[in-house]
Amino acid sequence: MSTPTAQTTRRGLFDRFLDGVEKTGNRLPHPVTLFLIFIGLVMVASAIAAAMGIDAVHPGTGDRIVAQNLFSGDLIQRLLVEMPKTFAAFPPLGQVLAVMLGIGVADKTGLIAAALRAFMGAIPGSLLTAALIFAGIMSSLAVDAGFVVVIPLGAVLFAGAGRHPLVGLAAAFAGVSGGFSSNLLLTGLDPLLGAFSTPAAQLIDPDYEVAPTANYYLMVALVPVFVLVGTWITERIVEPRMGVWQPEASEQATASAEEPHESTEVERRGLRWAAAVLVVTLLGMALLVVPAGAPLRGPDGGLGPFFHSIVSLMMFVFLLPGLAFGIATKKIRRDSDAVAMTAETMSDLGIYIVLAFVAAHFIALFTWSNLGTIVAIRGAEGLTAIGFTGLPLLVAFVLVSGTVNLIIGSASAKWAILAPIFVPMLMLVGISPELTQGAYRIGDSFTNMITPLMPYFPLVIVFGQKYVKDLGIGTLIGAMLPYSIAFGLASTLLLVAWVVLGLPLGPGIPLEYVVR
Repeated sequence: MSTPTAQTTRRGLFDRFLDGVEKTGNRLPHPVTLFLIFIGLVMVASAIAAAMGIDAVHPGTGDRIVAQNLFSGDLIQRLLVEMPKTFAAFPPLGQVLAVMLGIGVADKTGLIAAALRAFMGAIPGSLLTAALIFAGIMSSLAVDAGFVVVIPLGAVLFAGAGRHPLVGLAAAFAGVSGGFSSNLLLTGLDPLLGAFSTPAAQLIDPDYEVAPTANYYLMVALVPVFVLVGTWITERIVEPRMGVWQPEASEQATASAEEPHESTEVERRGLRWAAAVLVVTLLGMALLVVPAGAPLRGPDGGLGPFFHSIVSLMMFVFLLPGLAFGIATKKIRRDSDAVAMTAETMSDLGIYIVLAFVAAHFIALFTWSNLGTIVAIRGAEGLTAIGFTGLPLLVAFVLVSGTVNLIIGSASAKWAILAPIFVPMLMLVGISPELTQGAYRIGDSFTNMITPLMPYFPLVIVFGQKYVKDLGIGTLIGAMLPYSIAFGLASTLLLVAWVVLGLPLGPGIPLEYVVR
């Protein structure tokens, strides 16, 4: 058995290690600056590669691909002439902005928060943990709203039920961050990642397109897995370690005062209006898809137009119920109120637009240099030569994604960097872009909750310090580490089983091109 002194020493060493990680991470430049650095590195690398005559032979066409010097007059001219076009044509930009128009209204009117409260209030105590984790997972529909709504709500719910509020906070944090990529519905992340994967895949196959639904079935399957695993970890590991919560008198009074209030009649009326409008919206969409010859069916009766309309449809699924809720609750009294909400949402996305500008040019320059294709071909040849392909390579990529996630928090920023290299590289050894993207999403999720560099990590500590004043990084990391390990193992095993069984990753994804 460990002595108290040994335990204190271990805790101190662990905290110092985490402090070192945090300080190192804080020294990293902003993602926008990182992309500017990457642009400079790509330009220098292209000049060196072109001078050395580095090339590769395309395995599909037999064409010789030569590195292009980005400092050449033609490519400098192309960069400057096409700069507005490169930015405007950046695939994720329009898709994200369109979806966020709808999500922003639903969020600003209070619909999403009210729906979460109503959902949690209808759950019996025995299902509280599972329901909280499920609500956290589903909150990714509103992008980052779960971090500021579900996590503090989880602590309040557990305190009201007489359970340790930090356990509720940890369970909610696991659902929101660890399950960020999974959902029963498509989220804004689906078209965003697919839009990065498509140009990366086109380095090998110019006609390849990764649909927003590329990982839908896999992401849906992860929801019950995360709920079950998260519930077990909460009730068998985290809660016993936390022990019984014994707040001071003042803290007890505060916790009692902050028990989740019942929805007001105005809020309930808003939810009824929103539900009715959602039903009508879904029925209207069904009429656009189900009947033969419907507008969202192709000439051959296929569902291609529907899948390509997912982004637009998602906007209306959030926008129309959000408007109904806002009108019913008087949050929207005139048309200018709704317009102001959409404008505020676009303002919140200002930093993303700047990031999109530099990311678009990084991807464009990387493509023009031919470095991505050459690295992919040479890398695939090397992997094939050592026999490291198939499932072992896929699992290794999950671990690489999870490791990178510890130092770069943005899912889109990481994928913008990784996709141009790994998507074509893995294509050439028989792993489809859809499967590579799915593996990335798994790796990108389970380490979110244990990295102090995640933007919302300090906010979670602040939420927890409301109940435990001396809560520090080490305590939170210690609580979240079991979730991270369990989510990582469970999701990776599910991915392996999915591939072995040959299950489709999403609707319309060809089974014959998963792993050769």
